[in-house]
Amino acid sequence: MDCFVAYAPLHKRFAFVAGNDVENSMSQKSPKPTPRFTVITLGVSDMRASIAFYGALGFARKMHATGEAVAFFDTGGTLIALFPWDQLASDVTLPDQPRPKTFRGSTLAWNCSSTEEVDTVLDFAISCGASLLKPAHKTDYGGYSGYFGDPDGHPWEVVVAPGIEVGDDRRVHLPD
Repeated sequence: MDCFVAYAPLHKRFAFVAGNDVENSMSQKSPKPTPRFTVITLGVSDMRASIAFYGALGFARKMHATGEAVAFFDTGGTLIALFPWDQLASDVTLPDQPRPKTFRGSTLAWNCSSTEEVDTVLDFAISCGASLLKPAHKTDYGGYSGYFGDPDGHPWEVVVAPGIEVGDDRRVHLPD
């Protein structure tokens, strides 16, 4: 299934609404954009504390010139960005209150190479200020995982899973 059959740049879509040359514009296909997952932005309540926490975990901060307005951390692949919770909610036009105390439908993951590494990472994260959400345990798929929460409750799974390799480049490598 091709989800971009009738894709048109935003300025051309506005022309459709105005009734300008709809048929001609729709017949011209634009090339598919290259998919990229580049940054995950976390809304945080205390920028200074969250910057310290992610730095303590060992993620290298980039673009220090942004100060506490936004903070970027290199993860070896996708970046983690920290942004004030209320400003991020406003940016995506969603209410920032009430703040959910329940599961939000997503987790972050720190893949490891061994069960010992999972235990070490969980202990380390807790020593940096994380809260233990679920102790490490054997999984039903033959892996081993546990969860910690960052200072704003964003859940992180720390896991080793069969068939998932973490390379020296800090990236996950999956078989085809």
